[in-house]
Amino acid sequence: MRFLLDTHVFLWYITGDPRLPAATLPMIRDSADEVYLSVVSVWEILVKYQVGKLSLPMPPESYATLQRRRHGLNSLPLDEGSVITLIKLPLLHRDPFDRMLVCQAIQPGVNHRVSRPCHAKLLLPSCNRALTAKTPPQT
Repeated sequence: MRFLLDTHVFLWYITGDPRLPAATLPMIRDSADEVYLSVVSVWEILVKYQVGKLSLPMPPESYATLQRRRHGLNSLPLDEGSVITLIKLPLLHRDPFDRMLVCQAIQPGVNHRVSRPCHAKLLLPSCNRALTAKTPPQT
């Protein structure tokens, strides 16, 4: 399976934070799974550091990338298809980073490891059906 880590899940994993759900650890470490960190999470980490909401043990411009590599995680770039999906996403949650991660996670073949209930609401099957129903016809 392919999993996209939420920014908080990534930070909790690399720091050994006890808030990391117990069921998540084996999924991240299972060599049969492809685990991704989105560039959106790297962006979020940099912004939170810059505004003083996150402290890091090393320079922010290299921290997330170094930790991603150290833990054997793949990088997920932000593609146009994911960005366009944003317009179809219900306004249940307004955090732009979380919304973009959800847009990436609902792309075919990706599962999102959520850390907060607001993400789960955005990823409900009914939400995916609504997205499919709102897709404009191909010309």
